[in-house]
Amino acid sequence: MEPLHDKNKPPSFWNSRAAIAFLVIGLVAVFFLWEEHRAHLLGALPYLLFLACPLMHLFMHHGHGHDHSHEDSKPKKPGGEPS
Repeated sequence: MEPLHDKNKPPSFWNSRAAIAFLVIGLVAVFFLWEEHRAHLLGALPYLLFLACPLMHLFMHHGHGHDHSHEDSKPKKPGGEPS
C-alpha cells in the first residue's frame, strides 16, 4: 500500500496558509468593490440587455438555414418547381 503523501513532493499552494489568506483578502476586496460600485453596475444592466439583443440575433440565426442560395442552384422541372 502506497502512502497518501509523498514526502519528497512540496505541498500544494492551495492547501497552505498563504492561499487561505489570499482568498480571504480577495473576498474582502470583492465585497468592498461591490458595495462601492453596485449602483453603477446595476444601472448598466438595462443597456447590456439591449446590447445583447443584436448580438444574440447575429449569433443564434447562424444555423437556421436562412441561406437561400442553395435553392437557386437546384435544377427546376419544366413547370417551374424544383426537382
